[in-house]
Amino acid sequence: MIYSGARIVIECLVEQGVDTVFGYPGGSILNVYDELYNNAGRIRHILTAHEQGAAHAADGYARATGRPGVVLATSGPGATNLVTGIAAAYMDSSPLVAITCNVSSHLLGRDSFQEVSITGVTMPITKHNYIVRRVEDLASTMREAFAIAVSGRPGPVLVDIPKDITVKTAHWEPAPALEAGPRRFPSEAELAEAVRLICEAERPLILSGGGVVGTGSGTRVAALADALDIPVALTLMGHGGFPSRHPRCTGMVGMHGTRASNLAAHRADLILAVGARFSDRVICDAARFAQDARVIHLDIDPAEIGKNVYCDVGLVGELPEVLDALLDRLPRATRAAWMAEVEAWKAGTPRPPRSPGKIAPDQLMEEVARRAGEEAIITTEVGQHQMWTAQYYPFSRPRTFISSGGLGAMGFGTGAAIGAQVGNPGRRVVHIAGDGSFRMNCAELATISHYRLPIVIIVANNGVLGMVRQWQKLFYEGRFSETMMDRGPDFVKLAEAYGIPGFSAQSPEELGAALDAAFAVGGPALIDCGIGRDEEVLPIVPPGKHIADQVLEAVSP
Repeated sequence: MIYSGARIVIECLVEQGVDTVFGYPGGSILNVYDELYNNAGRIRHILTAHEQGAAHAADGYARATGRPGVVLATSGPGATNLVTGIAAAYMDSSPLVAITCNVSSHLLGRDSFQEVSITGVTMPITKHNYIVRRVEDLASTMREAFAIAVSGRPGPVLVDIPKDITVKTAHWEPAPALEAGPRRFPSEAELAEAVRLICEAERPLILSGGGVVGTGSGTRVAALADALDIPVALTLMGHGGFPSRHPRCTGMVGMHGTRASNLAAHRADLILAVGARFSDRVICDAARFAQDARVIHLDIDPAEIGKNVYCDVGLVGELPEVLDALLDRLPRATRAAWMAEVEAWKAGTPRPPRSPGKIAPDQLMEEVARRAGEEAIITTEVGQHQMWTAQYYPFSRPRTFISSGGLGAMGFGTGAAIGAQVGNPGRRVVHIAGDGSFRMNCAELATISHYRLPIVIIVANNGVLGMVRQWQKLFYEGRFSETMMDRGPDFVKLAEAYGIPGFSAQSPEELGAALDAAFAVGGPALIDCGIGRDEEVLPIVPPGKHIADQVLEAVSP
């Protein structure tokens, strides 16, 4: 069959099983959009308010479904508006395929109208990117892009197509999916050494990361923890991979980790990291992290082994296969004294006191969880509310916590909620946002309203850039420089302007009724939820401090 380049793009998307794309049209990509019009029954297009929202939506779709998300954008500013979304996907290992169309080939390199070398811009934040010079190469490039995005450690791939390539024609025929490259697996010697270290350990700790979520390895981690009598700490991206209410779970570890997780990491004589990359927010002072512990690191990406923390044994391979290999080789064990010590830390950590008349962060999470249920997908923006969600929300299912971890991109969550809801039309999606983050991409309320996406949005509104203000109070002697959000909008009126019912909860007594009303709408709804501006995320490990040097109590304003 002889097809135009634009039609080849569509045929390749259908061939890859893509049923939904997110994007925003423009001059250079018009031929692709024309083919989308002609093939509307085969691929659904979600038109967002901004390309950044489209990129985050494609990312949220990927994180919630496990399938690659696809985003489309035109040349120049359209393509550059994707950059934050691509970087967020890259940092959190999310499979994303970005398709941009550039100016025509003869205009490249001439500073043409809306010309940007988007492959040059995105080279550091993609697994791979392409600019297609020949229409005959377009189909193979598209197929490679999808294979790269999902294989090994997932991540974003960008395909840039000059406009004239979308017009030219070439022969196209269906092709089988590309085979993944050779699968890596640890050597017998590496497995044997790991088994020896685990058997010798008296105080081991499992560190469960985002790779556990992405590979669906949570049941294997639980089996390993039960067989070996080991506690399990979670990274931020590990939430949902291992149930937070499991008796062996110590909660999140790191800068805002629980006292039990951080003390366990400090006291452990062995750390078994599964699909975690030892980010600076987890290890805090790298020079003093796990000084007395041996480290076994399981990961698909060999570049992560020993990158941030010295590793005694690196087991590189697909997590389910490596975990199965360990389970087959390890005898059952009992570590009653160690588990009792960990349980004492868990029991001895009270929650921060609640201020009379104010909605407390833990109360908010408990009330939302009671109504949303275990299957609900929770998205967040970035800031204090994100950490409160990670600390207090009882995640028990994989792919139910969607947040920007590595990049920490404010404005991520609203688009991610759109993608998560589009990819899971029968499930509840709740978006928890801070007022500072939410206003960054709140124009996506138009997208939510137009497609009647039944997302419940909760704006934890404290009138400040809460996390930055907390740092200013703790580490800058209370010099609150440019962190007051003493300006609009009225979020309830804003929601209503987009045709979305809005509710307000400014006290604990109003919270339950507002949540009940919002959840009963059956379509999109928003709650402006008042939070005290001096609420803090605790515990916190100050910058440069040891992981066990936590601030546990609030500092007076």
